[in-house]
Amino acid sequence: MTDTAVTGSVAICTHCGTPNRVAAGKALSAGKCGKCGEPLATHEPVDISGDMLQRLIERDTGAFVLDVWAPWCGPCRMMAPSYAQAAGRFADQVRFFKLNSDQNQEAAGRLGIRGIPTLIAWNKGELIAKQAGAQTGDGLNRWIQSTFRLSA
Repeated sequence: MTDTAVTGSVAICTHCGTPNRVAAGKALSAGKCGKCGEPLATHEPVDISGDMLQRLIERDTGAFVLDVWAPWCGPCRMMAPSYAQAAGRFADQVRFFKLNSDQNQEAAGRLGIRGIPTLIAWNKGELIAKQAGAQTGDGLNRWIQSTFRLSA
C-alpha cells in the first residue's frame, strides 16, 4: 500500500476567500490564487477584516502572523516598519496580516486582545503564540523565527 496523503497546507486567498493548496516546500510568495490569480503571500503585510480573519482561523492551515493594532497607537506605529521588514524577509514561509482593532472591535474582542499592539501566530490551523507589546528589529525577527521554528 502506498501513502497517498496530500502534503502541504491550505492558504486562504485574502482577495477572494478561496482556499488554495500549497505544496510542501513551495515558497508562499510564488503562489497565486487558482480563482482570482492574486498572490497568496506578499512581501508586505496585508490589512484584513474581522470576517477574513475568521475565515483564516477556520480554514487556513499555513503559517501566518497577525498584528492587532490601531492608528492612534504610538507603539503600533513604532513597530510597523519592523513588521513590514519581517514580512519581506519571511514572505516565502509565513504570511503577515494586520487587523485594525478600531475597525474590527468584535474580532479583537474574540481574540481576547487586552492591549495593542499584539502579535498572534497560527500554524497548521492552531494558534501557537501570542505576544503583547511592540516588537522591533532583531527582537521581532527572533520571535518569528522561534515561533515558527525557522532557520536564521
